[in-house]
Amino acid sequence: MKVVFIGAGNVATHLSAAMRQAGLCICQIYSRTEKNAQRLAAEHACAWTTDTGALRSDADLYVFALKDAVLHKIVTQVSPNEGLWLHTAGSVPMDIFRGYARRYGVLYPLQTFSKKRPVDFRNVPCFIEADSAQSEQRLRTLAEKISSDVRLLSFEKRRYLHLAAVFACNFTNHMYVLADRILSEQGIDPAVLLPLIDETATKIHTLSPADAQTGPAVRYDCNVIEQQSAMLTDPVVRELYELISKNIHLLSQS
Repeated sequence: MKVVFIGAGNVATHLSAAMRQAGLCICQIYSRTEKNAQRLAAEHACAWTTDTGALRSDADLYVFALKDAVLHKIVTQVSPNEGLWLHTAGSVPMDIFRGYARRYGVLYPLQTFSKKRPVDFRNVPCFIEADSAQSEQRLRTLAEKISSDVRLLSFEKRRYLHLAAVFACNFTNHMYVLADRILSEQGIDPAVLLPLIDETATKIHTLSPADAQTGPAVRYDCNVIEQQSAMLTDPVVRELYELISKNIHLLSQS
């Protein structure tokens, strides 16, 4: 199976590697920037382009791994062909391809990706949706080559999955950033937090997140909360601390 990747970012980097390992042929990479196109193409020893008009038309699969904001614009620039067109976004409907592609769908991998951090794609849940039963079967066959957990999910459900992932991953990592800054400013090695971070993530494999919640906000220890709030010099971070503390306490009472 010949695959064209439209996009060369984090998702494209990991998804193309997983497809190559599964025996698919990555035959062309598109990116708006020459550097990114060349980098990913070099990993697959394939052609690259920064011109959507130069995309080959004989591939079996076209994977649009792009930022949501530019996805529609790029889709409109690609000439119709007989391939199956997919995007990888959590909050974009597959109908973005309607009128531009003959066969289309979504392959949404639920994972956080960084170019320099290896990920075992077999353990990544992949959520699929397609325009027809035939496309769905092709997509499922493809997805099962790279992941051991493939599930059919509608756009209406997928966008809530993406929302939950933002809380579970992106917002959580932002808290790590804030904690890192607090310790760095005090000359304390942020690495001391790693065992705490690891245990926090590990215990929700056996406890519900609600049961795993600890800290002064659960019991709403006003003395501690007021003291720590006053220690925060950034008013935005202080407000964030206070809002989250109140919400933790509220949910702990329900």
